[in-house]
Amino acid sequence: MQIDWQKGLIPVVTQDENGEVLMLAYMNEEAFKLSCESGYAHYFSRSKNRIWKKGESSGNTQKIKQIKLDCDNDAILLKVEQIGAACHTGSHSCFFKELDILENSRIPSEEKSRIPSANTPSYGILDELYHTCLERKLSGDESTSYTAKLYKKAPNSYLKKIAEEACEFALAIKDFKAGTKGEHKEAQPAYDIVYEGADVLFHMLVALADAGIHPEQLLNELKRREGLSGLIEKANRKGE
Repeated sequence: MQIDWQKGLIPVVTQDENGEVLMLAYMNEEAFKLSCESGYAHYFSRSKNRIWKKGESSGNTQKIKQIKLDCDNDAILLKVEQIGAACHTGSHSCFFKELDILENSRIPSEEKSRIPSANTPSYGILDELYHTCLERKLSGDESTSYTAKLYKKAPNSYLKKIAEEACEFALAIKDFKAGTKGEHKEAQPAYDIVYEGADVLFHMLVALADAGIHPEQLLNELKRREGLSGLIEKANRKGE
């Protein structure tokens, strides 16, 4: 039985051993081969643009128990032994938001339907903030969420803030080099650089989430350039 890889990425529905749906992800042919060879679920992340092993950072792996194909050979059903939570929020399943079909409104709040934060796996602050931005973009209340308010008037709102914060970051470095006392913490001018730099990074994450680009792609680009002269890199750009 052959999988139709010509269609590109194949959707994968993943269930636990009791039949509860845990998540929906995607595989390319290489991810599928890695899953079969290792016995652990590997997927292709569209936001990170790479293959990832489920649980590679959190430890919440999925040991494959069964693989099934649908009737058209273009969708996969995995049955797995789930270690820890499947969802980045700490929930056992990614499908915890119940909808009222008649009123088209979410019944349980996200906070009540999640496992307590003590059980939430750690994926790194950039990944956590990225997913928070995605949630605020989709269902955030602009009256209580600054991020949701930015998305309400996107993209000009966050693009303006990126420019503003980048300028303040540059001025913080200039003031530091000039020996000023510091704006945010007395006698700690270096903290101004950290503070303003964090503002730049946050608003960049808002923009990246709006574009569906995981921040790891920026880190991968830096890795690609490692060992390459900046002068050569710029020269190559001109030749493109």
